Amino acid sequence: MTVDVAVGGTVLGEPGVEHRPSLSPSRAADFKTCPLLYRFRTIDRLPEQPTFDQARGTLVHAVLERLFDLPAADRTVEQAAALVEEQWQRLLEQQEELTGLFAEGEPPEEFLTSARSLLGGYFAVEDPRRLDPAERECLVTTEVDEGRLVLRGYVDRLDVSPAGDLRVVDYKTGGAPREAFEARALFQLKFYALVLWRTRGVVPRVLRLLYLKDAEACDYTPDVEELTRFERTLIALWAAIQKATADKDFRPRPSRLCGWCAHQALCPAYDGTPPPFPDLREIPGSAITVDAPD
Repeated sequence: MTVDVAVGGTVLGEPGVEHRPSLSPSRAADFKTCPLLYRFRTIDRLPEQPTFDQARGTLVHAVLERLFDLPAADRTVEQAAALVEEQWQRLLEQQEELTGLFAEGEPPEEFLTSARSLLGGYFAVEDPRRLDPAERECLVTTEVDEGRLVLRGYVDRLDVSPAGDLRVVDYKTGGAPREAFEARALFQLKFYALVLWRTRGVVPRVLRLLYLKDAEACDYTPDVEELTRFERTLIALWAAIQKATADKDFRPRPSRLCGWCAHQALCPAYDGTPPPFPDLREIPGSAITVDAPD
């Protein structure tokens, strides 16, 4: 028999309706980086306390989304800076885990100042007064592999020209990366490009990475042949995830990224022991289908 279980963290559809597996760019990148990290985050669902940098990235994204709600003439660096504290308070109300970043009573002034500095980097590469985004923080989804897999993700910003050309924009609050790290960022944008191509019939003209810390923009132009190959890559990646799940075999892949991992204490590569593999039949919902005995 087959058992549907929600190991992807997202349930598609309504209760009682057949659910299908879904894959996001972040979870796909996790598995490519380290299968055990994928397991920790997606199957074990181990909690992770947001880091200073992650929280700052969330805050800056929130400010940039809110900025485009203002009239074009008001989208200035001063207005963006004025939005920082307001958006931080909103995030604290919505995400309780963020309160643990600072000691009780400790003012986050340095944190907020660093966020304003990153916003200055944004204004160094774009003038939002001249932009009219079609969509912001938009969910994009499509089916691949004859409907057996759903691809889904959130695009920071989607620009559409009068001629119908698409530009996918992703904000990065870290510094411009070395080649290995840039490949991971482009993987995410190619994921979005594939979904948009399959749903709208248009290959995005530009995939743009905005590195706010270094005030740099990286543009990339995909084509149909590349996205076709990328789709095959994702289908093969999903097959590998399914096999690892069925075999309960997610191995660590040590790399330079291990220094940022929140789960080193449980990793065999660092003399740790992972928790027992969960019984997937006890997890409600559906994001992957695995074979299980009757």
